[in-house]
Amino acid sequence: MEESIRITTPLTDEILEKLNIGDRVLISGIIYTGRDAAHKRLVELVEKGEELPFDIKGQIIYYVGPTPPKPGMAIGSAGPTTSYRMDPYAPILMEKGLKGMIGKGSRGENVIEAIKKFKAVYFGATGGAGALISKAVKKAEVVAYEDLGPEAIRRLEVENFPVIVVNDIHGRDLYVEGKKKYRAL
Repeated sequence: MEESIRITTPLTDEILEKLNIGDRVLISGIIYTGRDAAHKRLVELVEKGEELPFDIKGQIIYYVGPTPPKPGMAIGSAGPTTSYRMDPYAPILMEKGLKGMIGKGSRGENVIEAIKKFKAVYFGATGGAGALISKAVKKAEVVAYEDLGPEAIRRLEVENFPVIVVNDIHGRDLYVEGKKKYRAL
């Protein structure tokens, strides 16, 4: 079985240049959470020329709305949400320095083009594995939009957070390539 690639945030172009679709990756460091309501607010700030509530340069946003934590846990179940709902906002955030996104499902052409243009990457997390994924979260704190409840932006400290590269900086798409391989069989 292929060894996982270990990376630490914040992400740099040098880190991302080494990643290819299908690579299994373990992320350690800081990642942020956010879903569509939070993304809408972030983009509104960008459009007004205002500061974002966290420094987005080199960061990863995980598309998740976690459940409340059980005693002794940093976070509750934290499975990925469907990513296409963030497609209208993701290119604007990549232009501001966002380098990684984690979710489930495929991305639109506008996002894949922005991934190539701004050298970013889209990671897939396993849907249905929220309880398992939450074990990689060592600390969680709300940093913005507390009124959104589970969809507030959280700063997560993670260790060996498991993901797979779905879209790399070269514009390759694991879902497209996977279908081609399957059809060739």
